Amino acid sequence: MLHLCLHHSYCLPLSLCLSLEGLLPLGLFLPVLVGIPPSCPSISFGLTWPPMFCPPPSGGHHRDDQGSCLRGSLTSLPPYLSDLAHLVHLDLSFNSLRVLPACIPQMTGLDALLLSHNLLERLPEALGALRALTFLSVSSNCLKALPLGMARLTALQRLDLSENCLEAVPEEMGTLSSLTELNLASNRLQSLPDSLANLQYLRLLLLPSNLLVSIPPGLARLPLLTRLDLRDNRLRAVPREIQEASFVRLQGNPLGVPEPIPPAPPGEDPAPEVPRVLLASDADSFTVTSHGCSVALACGVRMLFPPGATIAPTTVRYQQLPPEPHLVWLGPHDALLSAVLELQPHGTPFQQEVHLWLPFVPPRAWHGCQVVVRTLSGHTWKDLETHLEKEEKPKRLWASCRVPHFSWFLVVSRPVEDSCLVPREGALLCSSGDPGVKVIFPAGVTTEPRHVRIQDNSHNFLRPVTIQLPLPPGITGLSLDRTHLYLLHGDPQGLAWDDITAQVALELTHLYARFQVTHFSWYWLWYTTKSCVEGLARKVYDRLRLYRVNFIALQRRRDPEQVLLQCLPGKKVEPTLKRLKPRYRGPEPSDTVELFEGEQFFAAFERGIDIDADRPDCVAGRIAFVFYSRLKNMKEIYVTSTVDRKTQAVKGQVSFYRGAVPEAVPEEAVRRRKGPDALWLATLPIKLPRLPQGEGQGPLDGLTLASLNLGDPESGFLTQSNLLTVASRLGPDWQSVALHLGLSYPEVQRIQYAYRDDLDGQVRHMLLSWAERQAGRPGSIQQLLEALEQSDRQDVVEEIQAILELGRNKYQASIRRVGLASEEDPPSAIA
Repeated sequence: MLHLCLHHSYCLPLSLCLSLEGLLPLGLFLPVLVGIPPSCPSISFGLTWPPMFCPPPSGGHHRDDQGSCLRGSLTSLPPYLSDLAHLVHLDLSFNSLRVLPACIPQMTGLDALLLSHNLLERLPEALGALRALTFLSVSSNCLKALPLGMARLTALQRLDLSENCLEAVPEEMGTLSSLTELNLASNRLQSLPDSLANLQYLRLLLLPSNLLVSIPPGLARLPLLTRLDLRDNRLRAVPREIQEASFVRLQGNPLGVPEPIPPAPPGEDPAPEVPRVLLASDADSFTVTSHGCSVALACGVRMLFPPGATIAPTTVRYQQLPPEPHLVWLGPHDALLSAVLELQPHGTPFQQEVHLWLPFVPPRAWHGCQVVVRTLSGHTWKDLETHLEKEEKPKRLWASCRVPHFSWFLVVSRPVEDSCLVPREGALLCSSGDPGVKVIFPAGVTTEPRHVRIQDNSHNFLRPVTIQLPLPPGITGLSLDRTHLYLLHGDPQGLAWDDITAQVALELTHLYARFQVTHFSWYWLWYTTKSCVEGLARKVYDRLRLYRVNFIALQRRRDPEQVLLQCLPGKKVEPTLKRLKPRYRGPEPSDTVELFEGEQFFAAFERGIDIDADRPDCVAGRIAFVFYSRLKNMKEIYVTSTVDRKTQAVKGQVSFYRGAVPEAVPEEAVRRRKGPDALWLATLPIKLPRLPQGEGQGPLDGLTLASLNLGDPESGFLTQSNLLTVASRLGPDWQSVALHLGLSYPEVQRIQYAYRDDLDGQVRHMLLSWAERQAGRPGSIQQLLEALEQSDRQDVVEEIQAILELGRNKYQASIRRVGLASEEDPPSAIA
């Protein structure tokens, strides 16, 4: 005789629990239940197995070669199991049931029934006889419809119908008055009954991965609802009260995307489509009419203006700005994930909201963080309701939002703001960042229902609220020394962490610590043998915003005058160098230093090396950077020498210096960080090789060329001097650029032969002769930029774009000085 464990999941009097989870094939031998008096509440079950045979393992606990769970072979139950009138928990998961055994609806004492991972195609009407049932799980089956008899399960609190083939939910579902959790994920639902708005005790409604095209607006008014998951459906529009609710998840829906225009009937003109606009890299504006348009910018940003968004034609100007400190606002635990996008005209409202997609880099860890679009509204920063979208080819992430007017926009990650509606009866709020963090609201904590966020410290309660925090890793309630456990109350803005261990009653369990508060604030649980825990906590908290970084300075192998500068967190240095090694070479990275998120630093070239002082990011002869841990913090600079390289190589260097620290960082924290206190951070060597004999003495040297300009003042000029600078950067890549500019291969060969001993002469002759033919023609600058991109010289493209931007800014400034600018012309940058 072998006794199978039929676990007593609920330790209740007069109750039995039975688990027949996934019984595997037994051949000719079947288990036989020993005789059991139906009224005996405490007897344990035994299964008799034939001699010399071992009992089969439970289904769901074994996996095949591909890692999938194996089903058991149980297809029915004996009829006499209906006599188990006191059975409260029955688990038949991971079996092969196609029909619900007839004995189950007669077990009227059942409290929990688990039928997941079977082959059930329908449920019987008699299921409604289980009036005591509070938990029913039928997930991962083949259900296509639900019986109307389920409406009689008035005690049911949790219902899991996920991963089935349901196409509709009956109206009678709204009569399950005790329901608190309803999971209908991964079905084929296209709509929901309005009666679901009658489930007044519903807290959790999961509907992701369906085919929903509409939802009842009354769902947002359910008083206790804390989570409504509508991800990955076909919702193009949702009621405003649902869209604005903080507990709603709408990612993966085509919100704001208009319905596909159906083909016109034969003989009729087709309906006009929304115009599509694809802007080149040198364009900075476009016009929107009342017909709307779909716009794709060269930087990856996309916009959708629905028809009627504007009444009159409106010119929209845009620019992507570097993340300067005055353009970025970050909280203590936020991280910047994108550049800053400015859209003009500022503040002008649209008749309909504009849909905006911003590309961003993923956060360091998705768990516990939320990606949002942040915008400057008036004089304050505001986080917009954001949905994330993913594209596989090419692999890219977008943060999408709707905006009523234009301003500055950026993508940030922030801690998830967990919230719930707290009624007079109380509630439970769990942290999505750490499931072990819980807030327990007792009955009577508030006089009226109100929404509460964990991160909001403005709440005061009528009764003490219980806070649960996990014990530090490696510590359990049985092994810890209570004299080393501290509960700290913090005021990060005031640089204070106070020990309040003696002021609260800490209740310890095996894994958690619980205490009670009457208002929210900052709390930190510490376990340490140190004596001055308050000062230690202040130092540790300040260091949470510090990053240990290294600087690298690499020169392009084919063109040593092209220098790549980058600031990287320590763990990214080695993979970055490995990726750049085929194209760049240079010294070892700098020693590790510490920078705050958003801290400014400068790169200065010294000892015979110089840069173009007209660069927009050049401040007093130094290149300005702002460090953000999730951005590249990289720039490619073309350098020149201040000495004659025909006689000797130039052994110069680049030094990095500290700049301004974000205002949110306390001065005391700046003083406490490790590393040198001076502004100097690091120095790396840069070497420009000696020029070969004869180089730089081609036929064009000393020749005064006629004035040559490409472009126009409004969009930006490339002067003859600029073109010569570009020519000096191309090096051996000039042939590829020439072919993409439209020069024939024989023409390239003739240039190569005419200046066979002078590489610079080859490049200058090619570029200037092409520019002479393009003089006065529109689109010549765009043609040059495209040729450089196709030749994998994005670094030169960025240099030219910086020159054009600087020229446009100077032109607009000169127009404003003489008073010729119209009042409608917006400034190109923030004052």
